[in-house]
Order: sequence, then C-alpha cells, then structure tokens
Amino acid sequence: MIDETAIRQRYEALRAGLDEHGRRLFAAAEARAAGFGGVTAVARATGIARSTIDRGLRDLAASVVAQNIRRAGGGRLPLTRKDPTLLEDLRSLLEPATLGDPMRPLLWVSKSHAKLGAALRDMGHRVSASRIPQLLERLGYRRQVNRKSKEGGRHPDRDAQFEHINAQVEAHQAAGQPVISVDTKKKELIGEYKNAGSDYRPQGAPIDVNVHDFVDKELGKAIPYGVYDVGANAGCVSVGVDHDTAEFAVNAIRRWLAAMGRERYPTCDRLMITADGGGSNGSRVRPWKIELQKLADETGLTIGVCHYPPGTSKWNKIEHRLFCHITQNWRGRPLTSRTAIVELIAATTTKTCLTVRCELDENTYAKGVKVSDAEMAALNISGDAFHPEWNYTIAPRPMPAST
Repeated sequence: MIDETAIRQRYEALRAGLDEHGRRLFAAAEARAAGFGGVTAVARATGIARSTIDRGLRDLAASVVAQNIRRAGGGRLPLTRKDPTLLEDLRSLLEPATLGDPMRPLLWVSKSHAKLGAALRDMGHRVSASRIPQLLERLGYRRQVNRKSKEGGRHPDRDAQFEHINAQVEAHQAAGQPVISVDTKKKELIGEYKNAGSDYRPQGAPIDVNVHDFVDKELGKAIPYGVYDVGANAGCVSVGVDHDTAEFAVNAIRRWLAAMGRERYPTCDRLMITADGGGSNGSRVRPWKIELQKLADETGLTIGVCHYPPGTSKWNKIEHRLFCHITQNWRGRPLTSRTAIVELIAATTTKTCLTVRCELDENTYAKGVKVSDAEMAALNISGDAFHPEWNYTIAPRPMPAST
C-alpha cells in the first residue's frame, strides 16, 4: 500500500526550494518509486496534475535536465498583449489635464491603485488593482514626494548680504566681542500630545497620547526663544508661555547676558546679533528696535544687528547649531509639562560639546504694541551703508545731564 502521508510530508518539506521543473521531477521520482498506482497516489498527495507527473516520468526516462522551466510560449499571455490599448488608457488617466472636468476647480488628485483599476474597468478593461504597479512600472512611473528646489524670488543682494554678515562676525570675534544668533523655535503644545520622531522603548509598549491635538487651555503652548553664542557653541533658551513678541525676544537676550554673556565676555562693549528678517525680531518690526534701544541703554552695549535676506532663514546658525539638536533630543517624547520642556532642552548635548541653558519665562507680553514716529525718531540708531534696512547699529543714548 502506498503511504500518501509520507509522500505529502516529503513534498511539503522540499516544496519551498523547488521550481516548476523540480516539482515535476520530484513527483515523477515518487511515482516511479511507488510502482503501480504511484501516479494517482502522488497526484492526490501533492496536488500536482497527473499530466505534469507524466511529463516528469518522460524527463526521467530520457535523463533530460531541462534548461527552461516552461515550454517555449508557455504560461499566461501578458495583459498588454491581450489588451493592446490598456497601457495607453492608463497613461491617459495619469495625465494631469485629464484627471476630471477641466471646468471644476478641484481635479481628481488621488492616483491610488484601487482607483486607477476601477477607472480602467469602467473603460472596459479587465484588470485588478494588484496589476496596476506592474503597469505603472512599464510606463516609467514611480511614486514620488515633492522636492524642495524652487527658492522663489531671490533678492539680487542675497549673497552680498551673506558676505557682509560673515565679515561683521569675523570682525567682532577678532575683537573679542560676542556674536549671537537668535530666533524663535516652533511653538510646541504642552500636554500628552504626539511628538514627531521615535525612540527606543520595550516592544509593544508605546507611550499613549491624545488622539486630537486641541490646545490644553490650562497648559497652553510653549514658545522657545533661543540665543546661540556662535563663538562659545553655547545656547540659552527662554521658554515663554504667553506671546512671541519683540519684548519677549529682547528679554531672552537680556537673560542670556545675565546668565552667560557677562561671565564669558566681561570686558565687552559691543554685541552683534544675527536674526531672521521676520517674526518678533524682524527687520521691519518697530517694537524690536525699541526694545533693543532699552537694552543698549541698560547695559551700555552698542548693539549691531544683521538680518538675513528674505527666504534664507534656514541659514541662520541657530537653526542647525541648536534647534535641530533640541528637536532630536526630545523626539518621540510627549512634552507633558513646562518643566519637562525646560529639562529636555537643558539636557541637549552634541559631540562638539554644545551646552544649553534653559529657563521658563512666565511673564506676560502685550500684543499689537504700536510705536509712533516720534518714538522711532528718539532711537540712537544708525544704518550701515550697505542695506541699512537689514544692517544697523543701536548705541546707548546719552544720559540726561543732572541739574
């Protein structure tokens, strides 16, 4: 009696490593070894067709080792041969001009495999969604993300402003004067919210966070304003909880001076600031200049400011010397409290020995402060010869004579 169970077990053990030719020869060898009734038994045990086993027996009898798995012309015909217009109809669906009614403001923008397959079936083609990737590859299509390569309007003096900033930085550093880069980091929600990135945790134990990112009325948002000392590779971050205003920005510089700047530069009489052209420290923001004048009067420092040209804020050193490392340090961790944010920022370090000091600024700052022309005229400000709207110096005002 033929043991079909043993044949089935041997076949299952070898099946994964056999191609079509190998399966045919295996079945034929088992059938020959079983003797009379072997073909029927092997067919039942393996599910291989009797005609396939017969071909294998002929191969064994002729001692033929086939070079091709299939006979010439064997196998199912490609869809594109059975349906010659399939590729061109798919190409027409992919053309942006045909994705919907041209009179409608919103065209069909979803090119999922399922929708492409459904559209082709509506056109009379017999094709499933699973075959769409192969057809797209035939047409030379790949799923791609957007690429940031268009800079938009580029100011003609952009490179010249970079050169000007570099020359000013080198001159201040050569004279032993501090140079700082300032900016506001992205505002962060405080609470159990998802934070971008991932971190190592025990498998199957992710941190659970809120489904929706609605602002917690009690905790609000954190506003990190950074001051990066270019020469010392050190940062000082003030985490505000009210509004990102010019007063808040200059107060962060004031805190840096008190906590780190005076200690490192005890004899300095000048301070250079590089900043973006917009935001609370923008080149056209009047309160920014008013607050810097107050700081100059308080400290006796002559403050030089250089703004980066429009559209070039990513070149501000604080972005890739401080902020990026803070983001990397707290990736995948919910910022559950103000204290947690302060501690995570302060714990940021790098191989280049970056040090970061962080403090919470719980002061309130008024929005929409108006500055009159008279107040601007009272500033002790002088613009540089090269783009004075970007480059200017604010000196302490003379003290009024005592009577």
